[in-house]
Amino acid sequence: MQTVKASVFKAKCLHFMDRVNETGEELVITKHGKPVSILKPYRNVPKTLFGLHKGIVESKDDLIEPLDLPWDAE
Repeated sequence: MQTVKASVFKAKCLHFMDRVNETGEELVITKHGKPVSILKPYRNVPKTLFGLHKGIVESKDDLIEPLDLPWDAE
């Protein structure tokens, strides 16, 4: 994880934001040698995994049609 002084970050903020977004690497911002903040890329996290791959994964089988196979449940 790379660190940068707050004064340098202030001068080159947009450059650092673009670089963090491209590389995905977090950036620690320090003030007087102590870490005060972390800049990390924003990623959308889905609220639920249900439907995450909708339109990407496709099934060619009929998932509702019975298989006509014996079932040994009893």
